[in-house]
Amino acid sequence: MTILVVNNKGQYNHRIQRSLQYLKIDSQLVSNTLTIEEIEAKNPTGLILGGGPSIEGSGNSEEYIKHFDVPILGICLGHQLIAKSYGGEVSTSNTESYAQVQINIINDENLFEGLAPEMAVWSSHKDEVKSIPEEFEILANSKLCDIESFKHKDKDIYGIQFHPEVHHTPKGSQIFENFYKICKK
Repeated sequence: MTILVVNNKGQYNHRIQRSLQYLKIDSQLVSNTLTIEEIEAKNPTGLILGGGPSIEGSGNSEEYIKHFDVPILGICLGHQLIAKSYGGEVSTSNTESYAQVQINIINDENLFEGLAPEMAVWSSHKDEVKSIPEEFEILANSKLCDIESFKHKDKDIYGIQFHPEVHHTPKGSQIFENFYKICKK
């Protein structure tokens, strides 16, 4: 039951994998340049697409999103890549955010189980998802961002704009534990 953390060259990617280790969740940090076959050989039970400075540096992440039928959690850039892969719109945020933000949890099933109605999170981004594809639903929003989180309506594919792996998101570990439960289904 290994969750692969796809390194999209963001400053927190190693911290995501370390957070999973602290929770005793088997995981491995992998390069976003691995082929589909190399990822398949690792037999992941889930994928976490980490953050990064730009879509141009996201390697094969979009291919992973389209190919794999395992639960996927996109964090920051990973969240944006999921939206983009399915035809959503990603562009520069009106308010770049590098601060703790209160998000409003609209749907507290699965990923946000036990966390509603509000959650303090660390937001660190320049770009954001402006519109989601038709087959997705919004799970959380904030005063700064209309789409802090979303989920595919029929698949276990989730995106979050914020960073659960840092201490500025006090209940971030619960996001990882909830994602692990989703992977074990």
